[in-house]
Amino acid sequence: MQLMRSLIAILAALAWCAPAQQPVRVLVSYYSQTGNTEKLAGAIGKGAAQVKGVDAAVKKVAEVKDAEILQADGILLGTPVQWSNMAAPAKHFLDRVGDVLWKAKANGDGKTAGAFCTGGGAAMGKDVARLSIISAFLTMRFTIVGGVDDAGFGTMGTEATTGPADPGVSEKELEEARRFGQRFAEITLKLRGR
Repeated sequence: MQLMRSLIAILAALAWCAPAQQPVRVLVSYYSQTGNTEKLAGAIGKGAAQVKGVDAAVKKVAEVKDAEILQADGILLGTPVQWSNMAAPAKHFLDRVGDVLWKAKANGDGKTAGAFCTGGGAAMGKDVARLSIISAFLTMRFTIVGGVDDAGFGTMGTEATTGPADPGVSEKELEEARRFGQRFAEITLKLRGR
């Protein structure tokens, strides 16, 4: 009996001293020219940060370090639409992600990725921009996570229409972005087995 108590005490002490499991890291990266894409990124980051066990970082693509790319369990990329596609700095970031993974002899296996964007009109290339981002991440072998709209239909990731007819980012669009961030974080957490 004494031996059993001693073993239980030792196991309890080991469990208490065991290092805590690292949080799942979600990187919300974005390029923003007018601040609209930045607003969506912030809302997505807030949604992801609500998920227990997730550490969400929101960063401009130019500020993301190579080590952060490698350490991320999930990467979201946001862009304004320019000439019916993603902006050049967003494309440059995707090229960096591929380069960083290639040099590390790694790929996106077991990691998640997603896309979000802003555009001036209802049909000004937002689908093309998100598909271009998704295509690049698929080629790098990431698992793609999309969003869900108000009606419950799946989306390629949140978007906002920000042109003269619908200026700025609405509260409805920000709420969809928060839900997207939360969904992305929850799926990333599950995929990483936590």
